[in-house]
Amino acid sequence: MNNNLALPINLSVGTFDAYLSLLTRMPKLTAEQEHELAIRYRDSGDLEAARELVMSNLRFVAHVARGYAGYGLPLADIVQEGNIGLMKAVKRFDPDMGVRLVSFAVHWIKAEIHEYVIKNWRIVKVATTKAQRKLFFNLRKHKKDSNQLSQIDAEAIATSLEVDIKTVYEMEQRLESHDIGFEPYSDDSSESASMAPIAYLEQHGADPAQLLENSDWEERKEDILLQAMNDLDERSRDILKSRWLMAEKATLHELAERYQVSAERIRQLEQNAMKKLKNAVVLEA
Repeated sequence: MNNNLALPINLSVGTFDAYLSLLTRMPKLTAEQEHELAIRYRDSGDLEAARELVMSNLRFVAHVARGYAGYGLPLADIVQEGNIGLMKAVKRFDPDMGVRLVSFAVHWIKAEIHEYVIKNWRIVKVATTKAQRKLFFNLRKHKKDSNQLSQIDAEAIATSLEVDIKTVYEMEQRLESHDIGFEPYSDDSSESASMAPIAYLEQHGADPAQLLENSDWEERKEDILLQAMNDLDERSRDILKSRWLMAEKATLHELAERYQVSAERIRQLEQNAMKKLKNAVVLEA
C-alpha cells in the first residue's frame, strides 16, 4: 500500500480509548459502495478510494484484535498490526471475487497479528515452524484445563491440528516456561540474584585479554613459519610442500624419483626441514 495512505489516528497508549470511540462513529459501507471504491482503486490507483476502504473497516480490525488481548501485549499495538494487514488486503482485493472486503481481509489481518504476537510474546521466539505456529494459537484453547496434558488430550490435539504429538508436548513446555533476565535486577534479593544465569553460567577460557593474546600469537606464528619456509633451500621447501601442504600428498618414493636420490635421503631432508621450522617457532616463543 502506498505510504500516502495514512491511518486516521496515531495509536499511542494515551489516545487508544479515543481511537476506539472514533471507530464507532465511522459510517459503514454498503456492498455497492465498497465494490465501487474497490474498482476505483484497482483500475486507477485512487488512493482516496483505498483510504475509505481501510477506514470503513478499522472497526472490524479492532474486533479481531480483542481476541488476542490475553497474550499480555499492548492492545493498541495489536490493533496497529491488524491495520497493516487490512491495508495489505485492500491492495490485493479483487472486487470481482463476489465477497465483501472483510471476508477477504481477515486472513491478512490475523497473519500480521500472529507475526507480531509470536515475535513479541517472549524475548526468545517460541514458534518457528508451521506446526509450532499453529499450536501457539490453538494449544491453550484445546486444553481442557490448566493442568499438564494427558496422553489422550495430547493425541486428540495432535489429530485435530494435524501435527506430530512430539511437537504438541514441546510447545506445551515452551508455553509454560517464562523468560528470565541474564543479570539480576538492581532491586532483586540476594537469593534471587544468585539464581540469575550470570551467577552460574561461565565460559571457561573466555578472558578477553587471553583470547586477544592467543589470537596475536597465532598470527605471529604463521608469519614465523612462512619466513622459516622461505629461508629453506628450494629442494627442502618443495619436499615439505609436497608432503604436507598439497591436496594430494607425495610419497617418499615419488620425491626420491623426482630428485634422483633414495627415499631415505628424502626422509632425512624432510626431518631436517621440519626441525628448522620448529626451532624458528621456539626461538620466538
